[in-house]
Amino acid sequence: MRYVLLTAMLLGLVSTSLQAQTYKTKPKQNPAFAEVIEDPSLPRVLIIGDSISIGYTPALRELMKGEANIHRIPANGGPTTRGVANIDSWLRDGNWDVIHFNWGLHDLVYMDKDGKRTEAGVGQHQVPIEEYEENLRKLVKRLKQTDAALIWRNTTPVPKDSRGRIEGEEKPYNEVAAKIMAENGIPTDDHHTYVMQHMAEVQKPNDVHFTTEGSARLAELAAKAIRQELKKQDKQE
Repeated sequence: MRYVLLTAMLLGLVSTSLQAQTYKTKPKQNPAFAEVIEDPSLPRVLIIGDSISIGYTPALRELMKGEANIHRIPANGGPTTRGVANIDSWLRDGNWDVIHFNWGLHDLVYMDKDGKRTEAGVGQHQVPIEEYEENLRKLVKRLKQTDAALIWRNTTPVPKDSRGRIEGEEKPYNEVAAKIMAENGIPTDDHHTYVMQHMAEVQKPNDVHFTTEGSARLAELAAKAIRQELKKQDKQE
């Protein structure tokens, strides 16, 4: 009898280890796009965003190992126009516990009439702010249909002399987004304020992107916001 029980326990341990949450990358693949081997006992989180979120996804996975299966969309989220075109495929089965999402940096990139990137201030924003608002409302409406807990991550600062963008032009876009999130009761993971306070420590000079340390700091912010939503869900059960 003892032998049978011991065998069952060992098999249980093996089964658990086989199901353990892991992230498998292919050769030369960005680890942010690794295949997620889920632990079915853990909640499912989806990250939607551009290269800023691509940068902090690997660190976020390490921080939340054993707490959640961290998925992300299989591409750069780009501007809101790309989001509207792809949101259904990105959501897949829609069985998400938390969705942490952002659009903005690509919307305010300057383009010419042919859709080619230009110098900052030449041409117009890839997605003018009125269209950004319209698109973001559509995206929020679709995301709410998943019944997941939603977290908006606001757009990080555009520093001086950034390619194709003008310093500070993310602020009115963030204001539009803040209004939409308030109307829908969606909390904001405020990366913008944090980066403004620590820009020299975390962001590359004259670049919207972040150092490795900077991405790790953003991952900490995202993890905190996601944990808060997961705790709310635990209390409701």
